[in-house]
Amino acid sequence: MKKLARKWRRTRRDEDDDKFVLPTSDDVDSRPIDTQEQEEYVRSLEEAHAQQSRQWRSVFVVLLICYGAFHFYSILQQFVSPWELRYHAYFMEDLKSWMVISAEWIAIMACCLSIVGLRDKKNDHRRWFWYSCVVGSALTIFWLYYLLRLPKFRWDAIWLPFGPLCGAGICLYVDHLLEESSEEVKELRNYMYAYKAR
Repeated sequence: MKKLARKWRRTRRDEDDDKFVLPTSDDVDSRPIDTQEQEEYVRSLEEAHAQQSRQWRSVFVVLLICYGAFHFYSILQQFVSPWELRYHAYFMEDLKSWMVISAEWIAIMACCLSIVGLRDKKNDHRRWFWYSCVVGSALTIFWLYYLLRLPKFRWDAIWLPFGPLCGAGICLYVDHLLEESSEEVKELRNYMYAYKAR
């Protein structure tokens, strides 16, 4: 019984290993891929990457637009009925209404910079994310200064200092991932041409 169990485990392991093995010329149904098939395969990968890149960039653009719209709503509320929103009312003693409104406009500007970075097709589009990070860092310092001056630290307002900065950082990370996968597809195309050159 033990021999049978060992043999069964060994064959199961061999079957699992076969899933991850590239075909060789010794395999019965393997054949080299001709140039046209290579070109079609690489082109399909490039098209799939372009579609996924557009899709993910659009998702984050929509999220940033929603976040910017929320800040715009906060501005309107602060302008129409000052200090009615709880996260603004915490700062009633320390800040003037125009300072809160200005900080909200700066947060919208940080969102807009990230949106421009996501929609820009040029090679230097990352600079927009870095501009957004700088603006978000300034807001982080501003809001943290006033949060720390409160008698009790308000954790429910922690998104005020870190929201725009996190948005820019996430966009920078997503852009990095998309660029990395684009480089892998380009590398595959270069390997294809290098193989043809031999």
